Amino acid sequence: MGQYDTPEAIAALVQPRQVHRDVYTSPEVFRLEMKHLFANAWVFVGHESQTPKPGDYFATSIGDQPVIQVRHSDGEVKVLYNRCPHKGTKIVIDRQGNTGKFFRCPYHAWSFKTDGCLLAIPLKKGYEGTGLEETPSGHGMKAVGAVRNYRGFVFARLAETGIGFDEFFGDSLSSLDNMVDRSPAGRLEVAGPPLRYLHHCNWKMLVENQTDTCHPMVAHESSAGTAVKLWKELGLPEDAPKPPAMEIIAPFMSPYEFFENMGIRTWPNGHGHTGVHHSIHSDYSAIPGYYEALCASYGEEKARAVLAENRHNTVYFPNIMIKGPIQQLRIFIPLAANRTLVESYIYRLVDAPDELLARTAMYNRMINAPTSIVGHDDLEMYERAQEGLEADGIEWVNVQRLYEEDEDFDAEAVENGTTERQMRNQFHAWVKFMTMGAGR
Repeated sequence: MGQYDTPEAIAALVQPRQVHRDVYTSPEVFRLEMKHLFANAWVFVGHESQTPKPGDYFATSIGDQPVIQVRHSDGEVKVLYNRCPHKGTKIVIDRQGNTGKFFRCPYHAWSFKTDGCLLAIPLKKGYEGTGLEETPSGHGMKAVGAVRNYRGFVFARLAETGIGFDEFFGDSLSSLDNMVDRSPAGRLEVAGPPLRYLHHCNWKMLVENQTDTCHPMVAHESSAGTAVKLWKELGLPEDAPKPPAMEIIAPFMSPYEFFENMGIRTWPNGHGHTGVHHSIHSDYSAIPGYYEALCASYGEEKARAVLAENRHNTVYFPNIMIKGPIQQLRIFIPLAANRTLVESYIYRLVDAPDELLARTAMYNRMINAPTSIVGHDDLEMYERAQEGLEADGIEWVNVQRLYEEDEDFDAEAVENGTTERQMRNQFHAWVKFMTMGAGR
């Protein structure tokens, strides 16, 4: 039995104002996250536009579990474990493709319908009288416990029983609604493959950073700060139009007061967002024809309401972040206690002007690409933190900025934009889903 193989031991790692460094550094804690947290929570799988036609599949993972998102013959999106029920061989190894009407195992040619049901076995007479049909292997590829397609975004819960989708997300789905409603057609499409890059740090560091508003003006001074300085040296009038690149990068150097006033909203189960009142996305230039297209689809009142929301980063616990105003999703894929793969997707607003997608792509390249201007700053901080946590001087990590006694994470709250409440909210959810269900 391991050091943390009891719910009590896990819960003791999180205190109201601090968390133990083992939540970031311990391989045992990481193993338990894969076994419990990523099984009990609803985890993002992919977008339906990645599997538009029957037979289309997308191979990915939920925690450490390989899964396949596939469009079944009835048009529904299914999520199956990427494992043959015979010898365990992975059914697909390509990231995306079309399997036709069935999957075929490359080892012994067992075949399965695209909902996982067993279709055929070569020399099936060899199993007559053996009771194969009474075993899990005789039923085909196992489907994931529960799946929900919410406005094109596919989520799954590995556990057969547990918290429902609506209870897990609650009102936090308003951020996804806003991103989808920005399309005049009410529909998004993934635009190309994601940017992918590896960080030598724990996955939770990246999640926390999405609502850490006290670092931009410090960590990004060398990148965004330099760009702003060079722009000012041009001596242009204060109200001179900024090129799109400067509109994107300059807000990273906003003062503390800007981030304090923007606000942070937290929802139950670890979800939350920055940018309640305004954000770094609030002052982008209008794209000709876009507002008119929204009005034609929704009416002027709703069009204004959709564009008035400029939420910065919305974290969906455990491991994705979306930016509605810029149509971006980042997923933080845990590989080990000290290794995280990041995939950064952008989306096309169907029936919206192409200039919006161009701005989204520019943002992704400038801020989140492996060759970006800004992203390297964060990478440096994550890896320094991962290395620093090995130091024995202090075993606890502080998360008490603007802490209040008896914080209720089961209720929605709006706070000062520099609070660390969302980090505390995430760890409250972390304990909940790490210890949910049967004993270890």
